[in-house]
Amino acid sequence: MNNKNTHNLLTQKFGISEEVLSLIEKSEEAVSGLFSELDDVMAYNQYKVLDAFQKNTIRDMHFSWNTGYGYDDPGRDAIERVYADIFHTDAALVRPIIVNGTHALSLTLMGILRPGDELIYCTGAPYDTLEEVIGIRGEGKGSLKEYGVTYKQVELTADGRIDLDALGKAISPTTRMITVQRATGYGWRKAISIEEIEEWVKFVKGVNPEIICMTDNCYGEFLHTKEPTDVGVDVVAGSLIKNPGGGLALTGGYIAGRQDLIDTISYRMTSPGIGGECGLMFGQTRTMLQGLFIAPKTVNGAVKGAILCAKAFELLGYDVCPHVNDIRSDIIQAVKLGSPEGVIAFCKGIQAAAPVDSHVSPEPWAMPGYDDPVIMAAGAFVQGSSIELSADAPIREPYVVYFQGGLTYEHSKFGVIKALQELYDQKIITL
Repeated sequence: MNNKNTHNLLTQKFGISEEVLSLIEKSEEAVSGLFSELDDVMAYNQYKVLDAFQKNTIRDMHFSWNTGYGYDDPGRDAIERVYADIFHTDAALVRPIIVNGTHALSLTLMGILRPGDELIYCTGAPYDTLEEVIGIRGEGKGSLKEYGVTYKQVELTADGRIDLDALGKAISPTTRMITVQRATGYGWRKAISIEEIEEWVKFVKGVNPEIICMTDNCYGEFLHTKEPTDVGVDVVAGSLIKNPGGGLALTGGYIAGRQDLIDTISYRMTSPGIGGECGLMFGQTRTMLQGLFIAPKTVNGAVKGAILCAKAFELLGYDVCPHVNDIRSDIIQAVKLGSPEGVIAFCKGIQAAAPVDSHVSPEPWAMPGYDDPVIMAAGAFVQGSSIELSADAPIREPYVVYFQGGLTYEHSKFGVIKALQELYDQKIITL
């Protein structure tokens, strides 16, 4: 906190203690070298996105409304071409009618898989909300299991890598799709890197080139100069209120991949014979495109905030994942706080740092789709937007909190400051 004016504002206006600001200053100095490397990735992705916009001659007409069935919507067609170019795929679906990341992934799985097919997740357990989609828990809800799709799960190695030996043994003649969840979810591991995804694809295609390689790309967009589809993945899916929406998309999801797969998925999204030919954008094309344009910069700030969070809590002696110097493949920072009180205090600090609903005090609750009570802190302009500053955690041992987002680095940093202050005020940490 070398800027005296900012320092004084934080102490006088926000009640931040000198001890917390000193820890932040020390942490920021320690990670400044990493930030310049992230800026190079950000610049590359910014120009990659710009190139896709210019190639597809994005213009004012693409922001207009359409009505009814949405036939021949130029904005919808343009944004899907832009996404396909950014991900270097044949085609894409980018729609506000895809309600979240789980929906995008469900469409991908259910659009491709058929009775008798086998699905393998090779990064351990999928994110909690996908368990009912697959049929790991919950019955009679139209899950893959109910439709006759079998499931296997291959755990990661002890050091958090894809276990290719175990995967090779798990692959059977009925294996139709193998999926990598790039982000950690509520797990204690590093996100899966692009280099590891490339190695995984080569291995799977070497066993059987007909197996479809799918990646859950949530939280991973623009963390690298390459996306999974640049290294051989057949199809990726994600949410627009995470990285690629840049904080401006009001809702929506995307799926990008091979033309035949996108066509098949589109028939699940609407109906056979119609596919992607119908579907309104509800006037959202402008914000989706503008959010995508600024997404590389927004993601850059969020990753910097995650690294700062890791360093501050590491200096306090807490276990963090990923570690400060680890290669980042998602925007999530996990901190093992060791108690429900610590998790709740952290989340209260994040909520108090928000521009919206900062007066609200988050509490754990039985959230649909989750097995344990979950606490979520997110005072966001877009409800549930996790590219905006947020933190969440299942209330279960070993009591790990997951921090992510921030539309700017400064706001992500302020979230870390407020979380530390709340923990300090409640005497959970000492400084």
